Amino acid sequence: MSNGKRNGDVGLKTLSLKKTRPQNRSPKPDSWHRAEIGNHIDLLTGFPFGSEEYTESPHDTRLLRGDNVVQGTIRWEGVKRWPAAQSAHLARYQLAENDLVIAMDRTWVKAGLKIAQLKKNAAPSLLVQRVARLRAKGELNQTYLAQCIGSYRFEQYVKGNQTQSAVPHISAQQICDFTIPIPPPDEQQKIGAILRTWDEAIEKLDAMILSANRQLSAVRQYLFESVYRSRKRLDRARAIFETVSEKARPDLPLLAVMQDIGIVRRDELDRRVVMPDGETSGYKVVQPGDFVISLRSFEGGLELSNVLGLVSPAYTVLRTTRTISRDYFKHYFKSRSFVGRLDKMIFGIRDGKQIAFRDFGDMHIPCPSMEVQKAHAEILNAAVQTIDTTRRLKASIERQKRGLMQKLLTGEWRVKC
Repeated sequence: MSNGKRNGDVGLKTLSLKKTRPQNRSPKPDSWHRAEIGNHIDLLTGFPFGSEEYTESPHDTRLLRGDNVVQGTIRWEGVKRWPAAQSAHLARYQLAENDLVIAMDRTWVKAGLKIAQLKKNAAPSLLVQRVARLRAKGELNQTYLAQCIGSYRFEQYVKGNQTQSAVPHISAQQICDFTIPIPPPDEQQKIGAILRTWDEAIEKLDAMILSANRQLSAVRQYLFESVYRSRKRLDRARAIFETVSEKARPDLPLLAVMQDIGIVRRDELDRRVVMPDGETSGYKVVQPGDFVISLRSFEGGLELSNVLGLVSPAYTVLRTTRTISRDYFKHYFKSRSFVGRLDKMIFGIRDGKQIAFRDFGDMHIPCPSMEVQKAHAEILNAAVQTIDTTRRLKASIERQKRGLMQKLLTGEWRVKC
């Protein structure tokens, strides 16, 4: 990392722990007891604010919505606000330092649970509907509560107790019915502090990834827009790509086209995807090196495939007609420079409607010399590699934390108080 720290030096501290005997792994320590957290928390769900009354003034009160909650942190970019003059009678919904918030809407089904704790010196904020605020009371420590709610066990509990509504969401009753082990107050405080150290390391890595992604986006924008400004190294997309429609290969694996992870085999995904029930002979073949236009390309660009497989006939498969740097165009098709132009060109096309090749083919896109393509791709690939390395480090620390939580939140490992 460029800040001079050793790879992985993100603030973790040396811990003082002691193991209990192996036979004590299942039974909880005698000084612990289990309880439903509903008896030990003050839970409040947000106020149903009307979207027509949102403001953009930086002087008004921020609204904490489910969109702002990311697992482990809160992001205030694009925050909606409420007129400050109308906030006085909503004091009940005012958030405070260390409040624990949970997004309760259906987004958790795909994105996972979204739980975060407010930091110190947070600007005044109000709680919006479909977000719950939790405050520990009595013998329960707030930081310890946050770790229990952020645990893998709570995530599995929520998944196994989905509401029966057509739109799955997390209910207040589900949260209140969740049981947790409650150690003595001094142990709660120490366990919470230890696990919070891991959270701080993860938050630092999150901030590094966010910053690196912004830098990557800015570099892409600069490189590709400089080609547009030159007006000399542009070509019609149809002069570089053609559509292909190979079919009748039901022996090939099915592929999923995802904006966040690209094109992957469906059987390798750890998330729920719809699998076709019938014949797949009408599905299109995607070769390594092909690009795919998806139904949501106007939001996230085109995807490059590195695998052989089949995609739905709803997708448009593109293959190059000349020698190019695929990495160069991979970056271009994910850039704001391309997505912005595509969105303007196909204004009005949204979910359920395909982007026609004739529209894409008419676009002027950068096509500098191979030497320039390779040089720019090398710069952008290096930035992506840095991001990927940081993500792997974050994933490693998250795995360490999960293992540590299993030991500490069951009493298998005890802390010195």
